Amino acid sequence: METPSTTTPRGAFTVAEFCKAHSFTKVLFYKLIKEGRGPRIMKVGSRTLISIEAAADWRRQMEDCAALMPSRRSKH
Repeated sequence: METPSTTTPRGAFTVAEFCKAHSFTKVLFYKLIKEGRGPRIMKVGSRTLISIEAAADWRRQMEDCAALMPSRRSKH
């Protein structure tokens, strides 16, 4: 008989997990951080983590910025 799963809901991503979840490299992640366009991060000991809330906020920011950019499609 199997017991119900007792996994704890995820609270944060590691940098590698965040990059994998958002389909980009660590190089791009750190470039975005350096430019001030990355997600909020937190340090726990020597680890760098991105909370689930910070990831969601960052995605919203990226969507908002994209909505403000002119379309790349030409209007012929």
